[in-house]
Amino acid sequence: MSKKNLAILLRARMRSNNPSTKFSLSHFPKEIQSNSQENHSNEGIGNSSKFGTTGRVYDVVRETMHSAISASKTGVLDITLSDFQEGYFSLSLEDRGKLLLVLAKEYDVNREQVRELVKQYLGLENPASDDDDNKEALSSVFYRIERNLRQSLRPTYEVLFERLNTHPGGLRFLSILRADLLSILTKENMPSLRTLDSFLKEKLGMWLSPASLELHQITWDDPASLLEKIVAYEAVHPISNLLDLKRRLGIGRRCFGYFHPSIPGEPLIFIEVALMETVAQTIQEVLWDNPPIPEDQATSALFYSISSTQPGLAGINLGKFLIKRVITLVKKDMPHVSTFATLSPIPGFMQWLLSKLSSQTRFAEGERDSQSNSPSSTFSEKVLLPEEEQALMSLSDDSSTGSNGMEVLLKLLSVKNCDWATSPRILPVLEPILMRLCARYLLQEKKRGKALDSVANFHLQNGAMVERINWMADRSEKGIHQSGGIMVNYVYRLENIEDYAQSYFGSGKIHASPGIHSRL
Repeated sequence: MSKKNLAILLRARMRSNNPSTKFSLSHFPKEIQSNSQENHSNEGIGNSSKFGTTGRVYDVVRETMHSAISASKTGVLDITLSDFQEGYFSLSLEDRGKLLLVLAKEYDVNREQVRELVKQYLGLENPASDDDDNKEALSSVFYRIERNLRQSLRPTYEVLFERLNTHPGGLRFLSILRADLLSILTKENMPSLRTLDSFLKEKLGMWLSPASLELHQITWDDPASLLEKIVAYEAVHPISNLLDLKRRLGIGRRCFGYFHPSIPGEPLIFIEVALMETVAQTIQEVLWDNPPIPEDQATSALFYSISSTQPGLAGINLGKFLIKRVITLVKKDMPHVSTFATLSPIPGFMQWLLSKLSSQTRFAEGERDSQSNSPSSTFSEKVLLPEEEQALMSLSDDSSTGSNGMEVLLKLLSVKNCDWATSPRILPVLEPILMRLCARYLLQEKKRGKALDSVANFHLQNGAMVERINWMADRSEKGIHQSGGIMVNYVYRLENIEDYAQSYFGSGKIHASPGIHSRL
C-alpha cells in the first residue's frame, strides 16, 4: 500500500459522521487491503473449498488437529499443521468454540495415569538407608517416577502448541486462537476452557520474552503497510488524518514498537511519546501542539498512548518491558530529558462512580421507606462531604433535582449528552467533587489488593507513581463518558522504579505525590 492510498483511507475516515467508529482493517478499500490480505488471507469465515462442504468442514478440521498432535514425520507434520491452520480459519466462531472445547477436554492431562503414578510414589520407601548402594537404587526409582509424573502432568495439547510455535505463521495463529478462546470464555466460562487459556497464555508469555522481541522506532519513512497498522490499532487517541499521523511521527515525537520475527511487519504493541518542556496536563496540548518545541529544549518525555495490536496477547505484560526499554533509549539519546511521565486515561472511573451513587441512592431510599422490610446488601456510606452535598443541592434546575446530593449528582452524570461538561454553572460545582472522588478511586479502590482501574494497575506494577490528576484534560466524548474528562499523570522515577514495583506487588502499596493525598 502506498502513502497515497493511506491518505485516501484517512480522508474516508474523516468523512465518517460517527467519530467513535472503530477504525479496523475490515473498513479498508480493497486496493488498500492488499498487503494485509497477504498476512490474513486465511482468517475469513467460509474459506472451506479445500475441506469440502460446510457440513463436513468441522469434522475434517478436527481430524486434522488430531493428526497435527500425533504425526511424527517432519514432512507430513509441516503439511498437517498448515492444513490445520487453514481449516481452523474456515470455521465459524461457533465451530471454533466446539473445536477448542474438544481440545481442552480430550487432550487434557491423563488423570488416570497421574493417579497411578502418585500411588506408586506414595508407596515407595524413603531412601534413608545407611547402605549407599541401596540408597542410590531407591533414589533412582524416585527419580524415574518423578520424571514420569512431571511428563504425565503435561496436557497433550502442549504438543500442538509447541509444534505450531516453530511452524511458519504459527505464533500469530496461536495468538488468534487465544483471542477466540477469550471471546468464547465470556459466554461459556468452563473450567476446562479456563485451564486451556491459562496454559496457552503462559506459553505465549514465555515465547514472547523480551529477549525475543525487537524494539523499532516507527517513522514516516517506514512502509505504508506498517503505518496503516499504526492507524488501525491506535486504541487510545484515534488518528484523525494524514497530518495527524505525520505529526505523531515527526519532530518532538517518537513512536516505538515491539516486533517479533515470527510476525513481521506488525508491531505487537507500540507506544507514542511526546518530547515537551513540562509534563502536559491536557491531551489537547499533546495532540495539537504545533509547532512542537525544538527537541534540545525538551526536559520531559510523555507517554500518551500505548496500544496493543493482538487481542490474543491480553494479560501478557509486554508494555512493562517496552516502557523500560524506551526510557533507557530516550535517556541515552537525549540526556537532557530528566522526567518520564504519562498522560493516561482513567477508563473505569465513571463506571465505578455511577455504580457507587446508584447503590447508595437505593440504600438511602430503603432507609426512608419505613414499610420496606427487605434488608439491603449494600452498606451505607457517605460518598459526599457536607459542603459537597450543600453545593449540589444549590443546583435547582430540572436536570439536577433530587432529595439529596447523591441523587442530584447521579442524575447529572447519567445524562447521555453530558451537558454538565460544557455548563459554566455546573462545572465549578462538580470539579472539586469529581477530583476528590477520582483521587479516592485511584488510591483506595482495589480488587484483590491491587488498583481497581486497569490502566492504574498497569503503570503501578511497572514501577510508576501517581503524580497528578488533571481536570478536563480530555474533553472528547469518550473522555467525558469514561472519566469525566479527568486524566492522570503517572511518573517513572528511574531510581525508584524497582522499589515501587516490588512494594506494589508485595503489599499493594500505591505511591502517590502529596498533592494527590491532599485531595483525600
